[in-house]
Amino acid sequence: MTLPTLGAAIKRGDFDILEPWLRAGERAIEIQDFVFPEVLAGDTAPLVESYRACLRGYGGPIGLHGPFFGLDIANPEPEIRAVIRRRLIQVLEITQALGGSHMVIHSPFTYWHVLNRHNYPQFRAAMFEAAADCLAPVLARAEAAGVTLVLENIDDTDPAARVELVRAIDHACLRVSLDTGHAELAHGRYNAPPVVDFIAAAGDSLAHVHLQDADGYADRHWHPGEGCIPWPAVFNALARLPQCPRLILEVRNNLGRLPATVARLEALGLAR
Repeated sequence: MTLPTLGAAIKRGDFDILEPWLRAGERAIEIQDFVFPEVLAGDTAPLVESYRACLRGYGGPIGLHGPFFGLDIANPEPEIRAVIRRRLIQVLEITQALGGSHMVIHSPFTYWHVLNRHNYPQFRAAMFEAAADCLAPVLARAEAAGVTLVLENIDDTDPAARVELVRAIDHACLRVSLDTGHAELAHGRYNAPPVVDFIAAAGDSLAHVHLQDADGYADRHWHPGEGCIPWPAVFNALARLPQCPRLILEVRNNLGRLPATVARLEALGLAR
């Protein structure tokens, strides 16, 4: 079996540190500088040009993390959805400018929705309708740019909710993303299913994975092996999918240790 190649989520300074390792493996990168409101409210052109220069000749896949702070794609207020839509399209255009092929967006579902699905049965349909409305022009722009949006679990405790939303919208440029640490947090704190069940629920809709370890208590973004996620089981579940998703290591600290982290996973026969 060919081991999957792991990419990395980076900011601009991280690329300089990891560039030889990233280039040697033609690893996928996910640029995450453009999630912050203060960055998007300012002049993004110098940072975009800096990335264009450093990525010249880069052979690996490129993606961006879309903006998310306060941006609920299922917000019931049409005027607020218009602001969210504008920000998503702004980063989508940066994704296209940098030659990116995926952009991460955040799921709107929370544990509250699971606990209150019978108290407010109308909410689910309303959320689906609002999210579809918010994303319609974004997806049209993504299709023109050749970019796939991937919907990541955040506060999700129901592994199927965002998968069903993606399938209901039914657009070729919208797929499912999984964050292993977010799933582990939901499992540890809210008795959600374990990570492997999130993978199984996504099935062939899963196009992108953030790999990060956690302790079932908070959103740690530790290196795999530093928390309690059973990585052999996770990689075995990924191997059962019809096609391997794009795999991105999304760690918060000590990014210079990523080559050693991947070497440990390779020694276990899990990834390279």
